[in-house]
Amino acid sequence: MLIDKIISEAVSRAVKALYGVDAPADSIVPQATRKEFEGNLTIVTFPWVKAARKSPEQVGTEIGNWLVDNEPAVNRFNVIKGFLNIVIEPTYWNAVLKHISETPDYGFTRPTADSPLVMVEYSSPNTNKPLHLGHVRNNLLGFSLAQILEACGNNVVKTNIVNDRGIHICKSMLAWQKWGEGCTPESTGKKGDHLIGDFYVLFDKHYKAELKELMSQGLSEEEAAAKSPLMAEAREMLRKWEQGDADVRALWETMNTWVYTGFDETYKRMGVGFDKIYYESQTYLEGKEKVLEGLEKGIMYRKEDGSVWADLTADGLDHKLLLRADGTSVYMTQDIGTAKLRYQDYPISKMIYVVGNEQNYHFQVLSLLLDKLGFEWGKDLVHFSYGMVELPNGKMKSREGTVVDADDLMDDMVADARKVSDELGKLDGLSADEAANVAEVVGLGALKYFLLKVDPRKNITFNPAESIDFNGNTGPFIQYTYARIRSVLRKAADAGLAIGDYTTAVPGEREIALVQRLADFPSVVQEAGRTYSPALIANFVYDLVKEYNQFYHDCSILKEENPEVRSLRLTLCETTAGVIRAALNLLGIGVVERM
Repeated sequence: MLIDKIISEAVSRAVKALYGVDAPADSIVPQATRKEFEGNLTIVTFPWVKAARKSPEQVGTEIGNWLVDNEPAVNRFNVIKGFLNIVIEPTYWNAVLKHISETPDYGFTRPTADSPLVMVEYSSPNTNKPLHLGHVRNNLLGFSLAQILEACGNNVVKTNIVNDRGIHICKSMLAWQKWGEGCTPESTGKKGDHLIGDFYVLFDKHYKAELKELMSQGLSEEEAAAKSPLMAEAREMLRKWEQGDADVRALWETMNTWVYTGFDETYKRMGVGFDKIYYESQTYLEGKEKVLEGLEKGIMYRKEDGSVWADLTADGLDHKLLLRADGTSVYMTQDIGTAKLRYQDYPISKMIYVVGNEQNYHFQVLSLLLDKLGFEWGKDLVHFSYGMVELPNGKMKSREGTVVDADDLMDDMVADARKVSDELGKLDGLSADEAANVAEVVGLGALKYFLLKVDPRKNITFNPAESIDFNGNTGPFIQYTYARIRSVLRKAADAGLAIGDYTTAVPGEREIALVQRLADFPSVVQEAGRTYSPALIANFVYDLVKEYNQFYHDCSILKEENPEVRSLRLTLCETTAGVIRAALNLLGIGVVERM
């Protein structure tokens, strides 16, 4: 039994014995004592002041005395105003450590067949360009959230919706037709997603030149856009696609295949994946069908131009377009169709959309529309809204080719990690393959940790140099500490220092602080799942690593002569390494055994 549960139950018995109050143990939640006060755990006494008819200080003193007399785990106490600070009998922390070290999957609640099923949607790329820095944050948040929710006891389905149709796709296709000269990923040596992205940028370049020429003839920008022959060709291509034109569809399938091959490489290197992928080209008709059903039932209305709308003014919103005058779908319609298919495919208990905060309004509307269309789960969908990633020099623009491609970013991070690790001697004595692996794991770990350690709702300015630092709140600092612990354990094994019994060893302040930090892990995992915040895991593991480094600095491990104390400290090393690895795994971050 963990120490906080022992104290909760003891306090419950105390207030019953002293004041006749029935206080369930699970309603009494000890908190870690603030560092400026003596104690390990703190209990707030205010809830029992009225029943006791005494001051908070008197109540704290009476409960403290009762605990000292009746609970062997309590060594002593002090009271500061209404806060009872409890000092735990030092050897009890050994039992806590033993429980942690011997618990399989410590900190996790593994799902069963009867556990709720949560679907997490993330990534949502367009097939007209490669994944960029913004997608990186989206993918890392979505994958980490899925890992955390599973660790909280949910069955999880990771899903992706690929935006593979629309005018933006036709722009790349048209540009390839006009200026591609039959090139392929093989003939150019480029990843397919990068090749198609180049044509998307090329379309925009020619389109802007065309607008400039038209405007030089006296047309306004709006008039020039309406008369653009290039944009008219793109719209015509979209109409042909919707009509099932064989040539347009064949080109679309070929170019999308190039893109998917490129996406798969990026996802694999990033360490994320999906259980099910949906495609808008397969879901938009389902959405269109549901909207037309809504029209028949009077939930939607049709304007004179033939477009279909939903009136959401009674819900505090406005009128929302669902089908254009030419009958083509908008994103909202496609999302309705995708949602319908997902709930047909899976018995979903909760649906979570990982999408940036610029789409907050979209998901307000989607939730309302799904509810109005009769989907009982509509009101319960969760929009995991996160902030944007910006660069020191401003926002990214796909059309202008100023985005930071995910592949280029990962290459740069690994190269920087290799350079910094070399300069600091972290790769000394490693083989070429081992050094390359360290650079890959550390470089990507730096990127992931930097993007995940911040509250997801906040915007981030990504700073690569700051992320690859072996000191401070960074991925490399945590990974290096893990490698240091593994080195200690290898040296212990080489010296024949087996871990024996440590039941009667008296832990000191550093050992107790580290055990107490380890004991927090399960509650942090649950809170991260409840609040959808990978940042809580990131900050926990950083605090754990700081605590370990204090312990490592102050306590002799391999040279400790008392075998029980040495066993206690080696167990702390082994257990801390396991929790670091488990926490980083929730963030999708790897570890290395040597550095």
